Amino acid sequence: MKIRNLAEQPSLASQYMAELRDVDLQTDRMRFRHNLNRLGQIMAYEVSKEIAFSRTDVTTPLGTAHCDVVGEPVVVATILRAGLPLHEGVLSFFDNAENAFVSAYRKYRPGSDEFDIHIEYLASPSLDGKTLILTDPMLATGASMELAYKALLTKGTPKHVHVLSVIASQKAVDFVAKTLPSESTTLWIAAIDPDLNAHSYIVPGLGDAGDLAFGEKL
Repeated sequence: MKIRNLAEQPSLASQYMAELRDVDLQTDRMRFRHNLNRLGQIMAYEVSKEIAFSRTDVTTPLGTAHCDVVGEPVVVATILRAGLPLHEGVLSFFDNAENAFVSAYRKYRPGSDEFDIHIEYLASPSLDGKTLILTDPMLATGASMELAYKALLTKGTPKHVHVLSVIASQKAVDFVAKTLPSESTTLWIAAIDPDLNAHSYIVPGLGDAGDLAFGEKL
């Protein structure tokens, strides 16, 4: 599996990551969502360099221009609900893409920090032979990503999968590298953090992306 870590080269992505992590800025939900959206745009641009383009002729007011346009079908998928701002950023660049949505949540066992991942909802077009961009801002253990990927495979086999996450733990990176097909998967991340706490949250991380974007859930 190819890994593209944007943190290896400081850029505007580094600035947006710093703002996402800052506990004093996280009280501004609109800013938090906007920064996730902007990181989605940056990642979408980088992904575009690794997909197929085709040459077409475009008629201008003064003649004909030879232009390169996206030459393969793209599906942008997200894991609800935290992935929505990141998804929207990607979709604003791949604006002709089809869309897919998967719900995945942690169901904690009574009196325990242990949990199981539950998939309850899936809406997707056919994925056969298409490029799948699968977004989720936090890649903590990798379990949600694995189950979402397997759920999406019921809708067909994509040509290539680009997994986009804002922050990943090293454990999750290793897990996804073993779980998803290495020859047809690229992982895009803006930071890799070293640890997980007892609740399987990334440390130092940024907290619960879904709650910070949309408010706490009961």
